[in-house]
Amino acid sequence: MKAFVLFLSAFAMAAGVHAAPPAKGDAKAGKVLHDKSCVNCHVGLVGGDGSGIYTRADRKVRTPQQLAGRIAGCNANTGAGWFPEDEAHVAAYLNQQYYKFK
Repeated sequence: MKAFVLFLSAFAMAAGVHAAPPAKGDAKAGKVLHDKSCVNCHVGLVGGDGSGIYTRADRKVRTPQQLAGRIAGCNANTGAGWFPEDEAHVAAYLNQQYYKFK
């Protein structure tokens, strides 16, 4: 089962089709969703306040499509239950706060 979940996550990240580009979402709504569903997991992964997952030198996300795919994968893996528009809101927040994609 774990392998299947990892496969789905990798597929979602590679496809990048679940969430809209960062510019399509509401960053304020995305911050609320992010803080509720993402921070605790990221703190467990990288320590501190969890933001290191976005700012580390070897970060995985390099394009808006990869960001959308990563968010979709995390949504699926954590069972957050976000709709595509929720994913777009989180993408908008992360883009505004950390990534600065155009």
